[in-house]
Amino acid sequence: MNTKYIFVTGGVVSSLGKGIISASIGNLLQARGFKVTIQKFDPYINIDPGTLNPYEHGECYVTADGMETDLDLGHYERFTDIRTTRRNSITTGRIYQAVIEKERRGDYLGRTIQVVPHITDEIKLRIKENARHEHFDFVISEIGGTIGDIESAPFMEAIRQLRWEMGRDAVSIHLTYVPYLHAAGEFKTKPTQHSVKELQGMGIQPDILILRTEHHLEEGILRKVASFCNVDLECVVQSEDLPSIYEVPVNMQRQGLDAAILRKTGEPVGETPPMTSWHAFLDKLHGAAGEVDIALVGKYDLQDAYKSIRESLSLAAIYHNVKARLHFVSSEEITRQNVAGKLCAMAGIVVCPGFGSRGTEGKIIAAEYARTHNQPAFGICLGMQMMVVEFARHVLGFGDANSSEMDAATKHNVIDMMEEQKSVRQMGGTMRLGAYDCMLEAGSRTHEAYGGATKISERHRHRYEFNNSYLKAFEAAGMKCVGTNPETGLVEIVEIPALKWYIGTQFHPEYCSTVLHPHPLFMSFVKACLSD
Repeated sequence: MNTKYIFVTGGVVSSLGKGIISASIGNLLQARGFKVTIQKFDPYINIDPGTLNPYEHGECYVTADGMETDLDLGHYERFTDIRTTRRNSITTGRIYQAVIEKERRGDYLGRTIQVVPHITDEIKLRIKENARHEHFDFVISEIGGTIGDIESAPFMEAIRQLRWEMGRDAVSIHLTYVPYLHAAGEFKTKPTQHSVKELQGMGIQPDILILRTEHHLEEGILRKVASFCNVDLECVVQSEDLPSIYEVPVNMQRQGLDAAILRKTGEPVGETPPMTSWHAFLDKLHGAAGEVDIALVGKYDLQDAYKSIRESLSLAAIYHNVKARLHFVSSEEITRQNVAGKLCAMAGIVVCPGFGSRGTEGKIIAAEYARTHNQPAFGICLGMQMMVVEFARHVLGFGDANSSEMDAATKHNVIDMMEEQKSVRQMGGTMRLGAYDCMLEAGSRTHEAYGGATKISERHRHRYEFNNSYLKAFEAAGMKCVGTNPETGLVEIVEIPALKWYIGTQFHPEYCSTVLHPHPLFMSFVKACLSD
């Protein structure tokens, strides 16, 4: 079959969940046997989200090939088990950068460079890019932002052109909001009508509407929207609030979203697939009886800042038949006097990643508390580095031990900048990024967690590393370096075997945890949190 293209846009307000809807569509089409990829187009001018403040944009997700991307790519991977690449994340900044580089090379032969056709042509090129490298039955493109935003106009024009060129091989799905006015006691469809009108004014007639709502919509509302927006009734789907985002694919399938897409693209619908594995997971989710309390020690008091970590812990807990109760603990507020009050009731502690010195002393105190009280602790990236600094200070006796990121003058730089990073001057996209191999020490707790595998591959995002000059001292004192990169000797994993579960990873295992395949380290950590 020809590759079919699905465009997902949003209207009325932002944060409606286009990423979850796009991931759910991918999930449903996979269940029907189609090969799918999902890509995100962000209208902001940044080249990538790597330099954006987490408070503005949530976590920065990293692909296996080393691209810093929007957190929605994490949803895509968790819902579908696909592996995205740098081709799955495009920003306005990258589009303009590519066009300007072509202009400087003389590729346009002296022509005046304009938004139409040059910027829109580059967007169209990127929309088709994945399908040029390998065949996909469906390519789902989520367009960030909200209809009417001035910065998204070139993307809308590119979609308009592609739908005209592709005919039935392209489908437009528009996600809008239907508010409920309590004072009037009724739903209001006017915002959706205006959103669709705005889309139509750009030359795009949506094929399918998904109505975001906090409450169930009766059929009369759906009929009204279908009639006023020129959309078939069977193509008006509601996405109401659900207890878990992982119930969304099932809810969409129940309303026939995947069948509507197939009809619009001229493909046979066939029987509805049972989605056995997904339902088995949902059964576990609904049947989870107990709870496990886990502290997230970090400096960003924002759910999306540690999105993949939160989801990885929640998924692992579900597979242990419990629900994770995650407690954010600000590392800036932790002191030696209050640390016990903040952490003593926790079954486990995650020392979160991050950059910069703010809140690092609190992470060190939290790591010390976990180590001295034999509480399961998981340090990720900077979290692992603070575990190392804490051990150096309080076990090895290096009172001034630190990372050279925090204290360039320290005499005991147990964490130091990677050699190849010392000549780097630009911030964006210049760290050690993407998947790298790691060899595991046989018999270690980490080796056991990975099911006896000796070689793994995990994704990184860092500039600083364990200083191997101190390796022998650490190992002699009881902190073992049980995972190393085979090419560079870079220490990837540390653990203290004498403790219940005390492991730090230089990499980010949360990037590889999915609904149907939770990451082994998170599984092992939650298991330790539940053991007496």
